[in-house]
Amino acid sequence: MLGNPAYPTYQSFIAFGIAALVALVLMPLWIRVLKYEHIGQQVRADGPQRHLIKQGTPTMGGVVILTAIVVSSLIMGRLTWELILVLAATLATGALGLIDDVTSVTHGRSLGLTPHAKMIGLTLICVAFCLAAVNLCGVAPEVRFPGGFVIDLGVLTTTLTIGGAAVQIPWLYVAFTWLLIAGLSNAVNLTDGLDGLAGGTSMIAMLIMAAISFLHGDVNLAIFSASCAGACLGFLWFNCYPASIFMGDTGSLALGSAFACVAIMTNTEIASLVIGGLFIAEALSVMIQVVSFKATGKRVFLMAPIHHHFEKLGWAETKVVIRFWIVAAAFGALGLALFFQLG
Repeated sequence: MLGNPAYPTYQSFIAFGIAALVALVLMPLWIRVLKYEHIGQQVRADGPQRHLIKQGTPTMGGVVILTAIVVSSLIMGRLTWELILVLAATLATGALGLIDDVTSVTHGRSLGLTPHAKMIGLTLICVAFCLAAVNLCGVAPEVRFPGGFVIDLGVLTTTLTIGGAAVQIPWLYVAFTWLLIAGLSNAVNLTDGLDGLAGGTSMIAMLIMAAISFLHGDVNLAIFSASCAGACLGFLWFNCYPASIFMGDTGSLALGSAFACVAIMTNTEIASLVIGGLFIAEALSVMIQVVSFKATGKRVFLMAPIHHHFEKLGWAETKVVIRFWIVAAAFGALGLALFFQLG
């Protein structure tokens, strides 16, 4: 760990800078490799017509994002179980996204893994992370609400003895964390549809989580969250309109997972749903669109996810992105305020 432990905020700022620098240095090299190998994005045929020019743009920028996060976290952080687990879950989800991206590129289509296969992978990651968080890090299987109200999700717990060690399986909490991690991973993935949108909003969310982690008393989680935000900043230099590279599922699934995992480690799951309010809105817009079309044959939005709806209304892509950044910042401020009301 670099830096003076007496100044933990300083360490988080340095972690942010290191991750941004790593991404800035490595991304041009990665873009050249991808172009040389002809690895590019497959654009939806039913999407906005102006997006067709993005066909073939290098993707899988998430590989560099994850590299920057790991390098910065290991340099500035201390290898506690909390840091090890969030890094492992983030990398595992990123690996799942990488398989999805590679499948998409090799098959020449905008869809990679089947939803069924992707959900199986996410489920395994979520369950493993939850059990490790509870048994190795002492995370309480509960959900905290403003005003000190707490719901105990450990009431249905099975204790197994494995190799002489007692392993607790809080079934309700496992299900809850599965919903949170899988839900936010897919929500950030859906948000990744415009140049700079997922990167900018993820940076905002992870900066808020860095502050929450620090206030919670876990400097290593603050360093990890700041590293995620810094990696997003470095990525944005190349992902701003017109994008030179996309993060792909490698980045979006991993960032959503990182966000959810930090929330679980700090017992701020409810606050995280507010902080990630924009991601939730993107996911809900897709769900509403599907349900409405199947039930009535009519669409609520001109196109889902909702950022495409505003494009269809005539908004420029950059206007949608910047306004969504503003909305994400507002959700982040509201979620941070809510954090202070949690018991």
